[in-house]
Amino acid sequence: MSAIHQGGCQCGALRYQFEAPLQDIAHCHCSTCRRSTGGIVTTWITVPLTRFRWLAGTPREYASSASCTRSFCPICGAHLTLFTTLSPDSLDITIATLDQPELAPADRHIWVQSRLPWLQLDPQLPEEDQEVME
Repeated sequence: MSAIHQGGCQCGALRYQFEAPLQDIAHCHCSTCRRSTGGIVTTWITVPLTRFRWLAGTPREYASSASCTRSFCPICGAHLTLFTTLSPDSLDITIATLDQPELAPADRHIWVQSRLPWLQLDPQLPEEDQEVME
């Protein structure tokens, strides 16, 4: 069942909303996510692009690779979304920016070939060396 979920950046300048179930949630271990967020892992939810909208503010964008554009707050720097041309009908949103991130547990690990060797996080979840696009 779909529900409306909201989130935003730390300073409140950016707010977003999407209507989709809290599923397709992955802990990403790639080095690009680590460097762009400053975290040791980034947890993403993938939602249909047509179900997402900005409620307040205009994000800045950064092309982190030939296929990926990341959005962030121009004031506080919070990283909120990732769009990839490899999956043009969807958008990835950082779980940590949801108003209720506790409702969105991960269901898998992706890019585990890049995982930091000392990190142990949700070892019961399935793992993918890279991200599998369905």
